[in-house]
Amino acid sequence: MFPERLRALRRGQHITLEQLAAALNAQAAGPDEHANTASQIGNWERGIRTPSFIEVRKLAEYFDVTMDYLTGKAERDEYDLGRLFLSGKQLSFNRELLSGQDRYEIYQLIDGYLHGKENRFSDPEPNQQEELDLHLDDH
Repeated sequence: MFPERLRALRRGQHITLEQLAAALNAQAAGPDEHANTASQIGNWERGIRTPSFIEVRKLAEYFDVTMDYLTGKAERDEYDLGRLFLSGKQLSFNRELLSGQDRYEIYQLIDGYLHGKENRFSDPEPNQQEELDLHLDDH
């Protein structure tokens, strides 16, 4: 699964093996890390070699996916919003950076919404919809 996902991510961004190697080498390297090469990444994509944990982490960071996605443990569009809001990652909404307080309040709103759903939708008439009045005509 890893070779196919790596190849798909790289080709999806229209980058060569050389470009990916250069990008990985530009990431902060520890003292024990060796420079990445195009042939090395090609071997990963063909399943000939297996990258180290550090290399998989660098790939995940570069492509902005999880290590679980890269290794086939999870699908790409599986995101646990609770974990995301509680993570240390910077989050934004409509290009506006969310503060720690914003993140906490949004988390609480989502949590309250999900826990209150059973009370809101317990009406016996399944086709009845609530009307949302946004007062768009009132200024």
